[in-house]
Amino acid sequence: MLESIQRFFQQALAEPDTAGGPAPTLELATAALLFEVARADYHLDDSELALLRRQLQQRFALEDAALDELMSLAREEAEQAVDHYQFVSLVKQHYGYEQRCELVRTMWMLSLADGESHSLEEHRIRRLADLLHVSHSDFIRTKLQVQNAADHR
Repeated sequence: MLESIQRFFQQALAEPDTAGGPAPTLELATAALLFEVARADYHLDDSELALLRRQLQQRFALEDAALDELMSLAREEAEQAVDHYQFVSLVKQHYGYEQRCELVRTMWMLSLADGESHSLEEHRIRRLADLLHVSHSDFIRTKLQVQNAADHR
């Protein structure tokens, strides 16, 4: 009986249930993680949404209609997700280390877009950086780069 229980959990972890809908795309996974940072302080500022839109446009070169749909889906996913495993897993699978560091840098840019530094946003970025296997030194380095760039504007 113990073996059948172990086998069940191994299969469940190896093959997540997709009955909840199709697996997210890399674009949606990235956008959902970024949305999660933008909404971490329980306030979505227009400057954060504008920056998120620009960052997604630059990263994925989407037409306006596709970008609108991606923003809408990402917001919905971020608000409904119980955890971020499926998003983080997909990003780790397809992004190299430097791309993951760049994603963390974008997270810092979003957190400072409204001109405020909020501890809830920092906590969310720290947690996501850990899940993305971005080192603490690169987490700090990207934070300082974004802060220095913001100070020189």
